[in-house]
Amino acid sequence: MKYHLKQAAQQTHSVQSSTPQVREVVENVIAQIRSQGDAAVREFSTKFDQWSPDSFRLSQQQIDAAIARLPEQTLADIRAAQVNVRRFAELQRASVSDFESEVQPGIFLGQKNIPINAVGAYIPGGRYPLLASAHMIITTAKVAGVKRVIACTPPNRGAIPDASVAAAYFAGADEIYLLGGVQAVAAMAIGTATIDRVDMLAGPGNAYVAEAKRQLFGEVGIDLFAGPTEVLIIADETADPFTIAVDLISQAEHGPDSPAVLVTTSRKVGEQVLKEMELQMSNLVTREIAAAAWRDFGEIIVVDTLTEAFDISDQYGSEHVQAFIAEPRQALTALTNYGALFLGENTCVSFGDKVIGTNHVLPTRGASRYTGGLWVGKFLKTVTYQEIRSLPASAAMGELCGRASRAENFEGHARSGDLRVARAKGVKPEWALTSIG
Repeated sequence: MKYHLKQAAQQTHSVQSSTPQVREVVENVIAQIRSQGDAAVREFSTKFDQWSPDSFRLSQQQIDAAIARLPEQTLADIRAAQVNVRRFAELQRASVSDFESEVQPGIFLGQKNIPINAVGAYIPGGRYPLLASAHMIITTAKVAGVKRVIACTPPNRGAIPDASVAAAYFAGADEIYLLGGVQAVAAMAIGTATIDRVDMLAGPGNAYVAEAKRQLFGEVGIDLFAGPTEVLIIADETADPFTIAVDLISQAEHGPDSPAVLVTTSRKVGEQVLKEMELQMSNLVTREIAAAAWRDFGEIIVVDTLTEAFDISDQYGSEHVQAFIAEPRQALTALTNYGALFLGENTCVSFGDKVIGTNHVLPTRGASRYTGGLWVGKFLKTVTYQEIRSLPASAAMGELCGRASRAENFEGHARSGDLRVARAKGVKPEWALTSIG
């Protein structure tokens, strides 16, 4: 049996959605950039960001100057985080193999993993300049072997966001543009006279950026349809309420619509967390955002058993799941729906968000039921090839193809098979009417 100590005041949307107003604005921006190119990009950058430089692409001198303005510790921390991300991405790449096998005598089938040629990385600015997005997207794409990775990040009140630029540069970006919002996403996807188009877009953003990616999907690939950040913590009686509250708040501060959920087998723990949340919010710089998220989307659910807790977690399919239980690795076996799993109180979602090395671009709003997050494989195209090296093998496959195709009324397909049979016999197919040879 389950019951709530705290219920969400608002219902979390289970589908990726945007308002009609957002859709209309995005449609208009994309249409104008499609028809007017750079002129439209400049118009919207001026309108939305008050930014209209001679060139949106940063020169090497501008990049060097941005790096020079940063404290050495900041630069060292950026590099350290990227080392961790690169290490994990390299492990992922090593797990993805090409192969070729002689599956029948004379018949060879193979698989290759080919990197996407060009990727556009969107690095958000605004309230939270997400340096980590540069690590997660650009570094991972480069490890995958992507030849050209461009980065777009918005100006910071008319100035170059030094840390974001440094992060993109150290991660391996081939081009860096000081350009934000829908105009950045559309320019990368469609291409202009000054920005060559890409084959895939990746990176988080506000509702307008997310809608732009949705509208452009198909014309280009995208990483994920991203919604608000989510966290769900599974806790038993051994869990520390103070730590639970800290970690719930750490994700609630992402935005006022970020769900933060506790599922616990201990009413005592749940009640203590409820008190801790109020206390810890009192001196939090971002309390206006975090408190709104907790008020509207926060939940505390009490259950009888861990099995029930695991079941509820899988129903939610949260972006981030933390297991604060006596044997954390039970969750690794029991759970099937999550973006990333954090085992034990020594681990926290913030590590994954920023520095530990696993990717922070993860499925939200229940999408973990059918997909994982961004990884090296997302930047690879797994393709197949076939080769038959003997006429007898080709004939045998042709006979099978002919029968299978005619069962589906595909006569043209069948004739392709028939031709291979006839070639092996040194004759023409009986239906052949060609004048060649």
